[in-house]
Amino acid sequence: MLKTELNFDSLIEGQELESLNKPPISKVQLVKYAGASGDFNPLHTDDASAQKVGMDGVIAHGMLIMGFLGQYVTELAGDRAETSNFRMRFGAITKPGDEITCSSTVEKRYEEAGEKFVSLALEAKKHTGEVVGTGTVLLRFQ
Repeated sequence: MLKTELNFDSLIEGQELESLNKPPISKVQLVKYAGASGDFNPLHTDDASAQKVGMDGVIAHGMLIMGFLGQYVTELAGDRAETSNFRMRFGAITKPGDEITCSSTVEKRYEEAGEKFVSLALEAKKHTGEVVGTGTVLLRFQ
């Protein structure tokens, strides 16, 4: 859980925001995610099947990483902002044992038609520093 919710008036362009550290991904988590998402591709749940296609073992669903970023954005926005235009581009493969850190930077802060908006650049990175996903989201402050 993040310590603070965002406040439009305190944000500046280029500002790096508090990050969210996820615990290591587990094989159990991948099986649970398969059940929740309906994506039962054995590449995500069965080491032998993953090895047949050249992997060392199972890999995480890309959408699981997008879910991590979604959780992060939701915690940042809290009750103060609505989210829209959430987009993500997938990067490197994520495996069990990888710890993911979600972070963001304020890209743009502006007012339009009496409403306040902040665009964030998002990043999901392994504990090794390898980027596994990037994206953007628009927040509308109330």
